[in-house]
Amino acid sequence: MKKRILVILLMFLAIKVVGQDPHFSQYYAAPMYLNPAFAGTGSDHRFIANYRNQWPNLSNGFVTYSFSYDYNLNDLRSGVGMLATVDKAGSANLRSTSIGFIYSYKVQLSNKWIMTPGLYFGYGRRNIDFNKLVFGDQLEFSNDGQVPTTDPTFGNLGSTGYFDFGTGFLVYNKTFWAGVSAQHLNKPNRSLLGEESEIPIKTSIHAGVKIPLYNGVFKRDKISSIAPSFVYQNQGSFDQLDVGLHFLYEPVMIGLWYRGIPIQQNTKDNVSQDAAVLILGLQFDQFEIAYSYDFTISELGAISGGAHEVSLKYSMSLSIRSKTKRKDKFIPCPTFVK
Repeated sequence: MKKRILVILLMFLAIKVVGQDPHFSQYYAAPMYLNPAFAGTGSDHRFIANYRNQWPNLSNGFVTYSFSYDYNLNDLRSGVGMLATVDKAGSANLRSTSIGFIYSYKVQLSNKWIMTPGLYFGYGRRNIDFNKLVFGDQLEFSNDGQVPTTDPTFGNLGSTGYFDFGTGFLVYNKTFWAGVSAQHLNKPNRSLLGEESEIPIKTSIHAGVKIPLYNGVFKRDKISSIAPSFVYQNQGSFDQLDVGLHFLYEPVMIGLWYRGIPIQQNTKDNVSQDAAVLILGLQFDQFEIAYSYDFTISELGAISGGAHEVSLKYSMSLSIRSKTKRKDKFIPCPTFVK
């Protein structure tokens, strides 16, 4: 029994390693989580919160929170930001928490094109509630009613901390954007057992274009647009491509995505063919809210309950006049959000 439970525990930890970093279906609603180069690409101050509940019908599935803040230092041609994420999974509350600082710098390539490199420096912590684990020798109660264990694995479980480093690159104009990012460049070790459990480097390639649906001579207050885009991510054995389209008619936004088109994996495995995603949102001048649902189309099917995701964004402008010359002012990045 003891060996069986230990094997189950190690399998659980291994599965989490294979799964790698959590992935938001509304990935451009979590811009700095996707690429640190997005810091400061808004017009001023920007606060973003993301919540994802994956496979809610399964006991103790995956729940992820993300909070970010960034500010456009237009006079310094820079952007600064903070990013915090919390990921929880399993009956023993395996929790991964990270917080980091982000910096980006804007380079004016021409009067229409801007290039932005970005850096991420963070610290992560991983822990597990071993009081919720039951080992084989704990099935014998002591005189005081406790469930003791002499298993050395029990004593080794706890928490671990590590430093993390990532970088990204972004180029854009008023209608097009493209970028690449690389996370966990130092391959930090987050093993809870004092062994080697490196986080593989995660690379992302993403691009999109915003196309207005009206180009007439008359000025309109509201112009609808569509924004097709994609993101490709690779981390260890994980390989995924998401493609989709957003339609915006202020304040209503509707998106339809397919996440998990396989690149290197066999399509018969149904590993990468994850979900079709429907996104509904409202976008106002300073506030945005969106909800999405992942319709699972892999072998898990409807049993998993899909995934629910909510994103909130608030932008705030300060009435401080910039001393930067007009020709040096930088346009915001035209992602599908305003």
